[in-house]
Amino acid sequence: MPKIEVNRDIFFKQIGKKFTKDKLVEVLECAKGELDEVDEEHGVLKIELNDTNRPDLWSSVGLARAVRTWLTGERPAYKFFAAGKGKKATPKKRIIVDEKLKSIRSYIAAFVASGVKVDEAGLIDLIQTQEKLCGNYGRKRKSIAMGVYRSDIIAYPVNYTAADPDKTRFTPLGLEEEMSLREILARHPKGVEFGPIISGFKRFPYLKDAHGECLSLPPVINSAKLGAVEVGDASLFIELTGTDLNTLLLACSVVACNMADSGYEIEPVSVEYPFETPYGQTIVTPFYFQKPVSFRLSEAVRLLGDKIAASEALACLKRMGNSVKRGSAKPAPSGAEGLTTGGAKSADVFVLQPPPFRNDFMHPVDAIEEIMMGRGLGSFSPIQPEAFTVGRLSPREEFTRRAREIMVGLGYQEMIYNYLGAKADIVGKMKGDGTDLLEIANPMTENYEAVRNSILPNLLATEAGSANAVYPHRFFEAGRIARLDPSENYGSTTRVFLSLFVADRAADFNAVSADLSGLMYYLSREYVLEPLDDPRFIKGRSARIMVEKECVGVMGEVHPQVLEAWGVQTPCVAAEIDLDLLRA
Repeated sequence: MPKIEVNRDIFFKQIGKKFTKDKLVEVLECAKGELDEVDEEHGVLKIELNDTNRPDLWSSVGLARAVRTWLTGERPAYKFFAAGKGKKATPKKRIIVDEKLKSIRSYIAAFVASGVKVDEAGLIDLIQTQEKLCGNYGRKRKSIAMGVYRSDIIAYPVNYTAADPDKTRFTPLGLEEEMSLREILARHPKGVEFGPIISGFKRFPYLKDAHGECLSLPPVINSAKLGAVEVGDASLFIELTGTDLNTLLLACSVVACNMADSGYEIEPVSVEYPFETPYGQTIVTPFYFQKPVSFRLSEAVRLLGDKIAASEALACLKRMGNSVKRGSAKPAPSGAEGLTTGGAKSADVFVLQPPPFRNDFMHPVDAIEEIMMGRGLGSFSPIQPEAFTVGRLSPREEFTRRAREIMVGLGYQEMIYNYLGAKADIVGKMKGDGTDLLEIANPMTENYEAVRNSILPNLLATEAGSANAVYPHRFFEAGRIARLDPSENYGSTTRVFLSLFVADRAADFNAVSADLSGLMYYLSREYVLEPLDDPRFIKGRSARIMVEKECVGVMGEVHPQVLEAWGVQTPCVAAEIDLDLLRA
């Protein structure tokens, strides 16, 4: 969950009042926040937020806005947004986008904030907002990167171009020497950290002003000249680049609203694309794009389990910063079974319009939750469950725990891994064909693009990073795997596997065979071994594990090509057993 450091003075100033520690704990509930610590020396409140889809709360100003609105019911208005038919005249300040960026880093949003001199506390809070938005919400700058510059020395229009990484040069922030874009990726600390995001392209994203002065190399580093913002600057140009337009526009809105709340005057910037986007070829940013959400009050009453009058529901929704009206019945979003408003009376239908800094309403239930949060969790009386049950371990879990205890007794160290992994690791490095692999339709990163169909890749990954540890290495995991299975109702099956692994110069088939014998003895299972032809293992030094003429697992010496793919230099042996089959 996101953890932020809130400047206490900025926070209380934005709210308009101070709170005791106990009262602060109470009011933070409206933002699902928990007060972790109060740093009296530095005037900092350390707060953990229990919502990962509310980036508008990840700053002193943003969190204060949520608390202030909840206390007063007054929804802040931001007149600088342009959307739909009511678009304002094209701003004087423009960004021109290069067509070549469409397949590299397509989108950019920007605005100018002026009228307030930057002080140290405000700069620190702006930097934290930048880090949280780009690191957490922007997936470590892959989908969002943000730059802040001195607007008064920029010549407009700004050009967002695809530059030659070897011929284009500038002095990056933090250094005094001019470097090519490719040199920055190789030598600058930020280039080493974030360079892989763009290093695979023939051309790199590049921001320059009308005079050719460099602003930045997105998403890596600003220039030392235009990108060095200091305390006392009163006019800032803020841009965000990325790969997903809605995510980028939301992040831009969050920063713009935060700065408007801090007293800045926000001047929109026109972004001109040479290609079509979901909102046309010219977008004036900050841009409002959120869609309304409809729900029935009767469904809210049913789900929340308490009587709620229409007037109270409206007040609760407004306390959370939403614009609400009672309107005509409209279908709910796809997948909102039981909550559709079709056929409902107009008086029972509420239409919620999210504020410009939020885009987390994906279902009518999200709007109903706003009523609950606006009313306050403490306003709902606890109800004793009607059904009384006594929990116990399932036979599957009891058997798995027994197997774990035996493995620890045999001298193995237990490991716990994620179920998701990279297809290249699960299939490629294991010489598999991937026919039974369960893949994620919309993975956020390649490291989590498939559900593992075996535990062996996890064990090999551990061994690949353990070369400096004293040998022998003996570890195991008893955990779930998933595989495609057309015979199952959902097209896949989830099984509990036990995988054990030994790495040592003397490791051979006999080493794992002896431990398998001990495991089977203490589990009271008789087994036989049959020859196995599996590309993961050396042929002639591997076997199927058969129990009552059914294959419950495999074992053997890991194939040298597999070890080479993982960068493992030591001989390894392994076994993998289907505990669900073994228990049956």
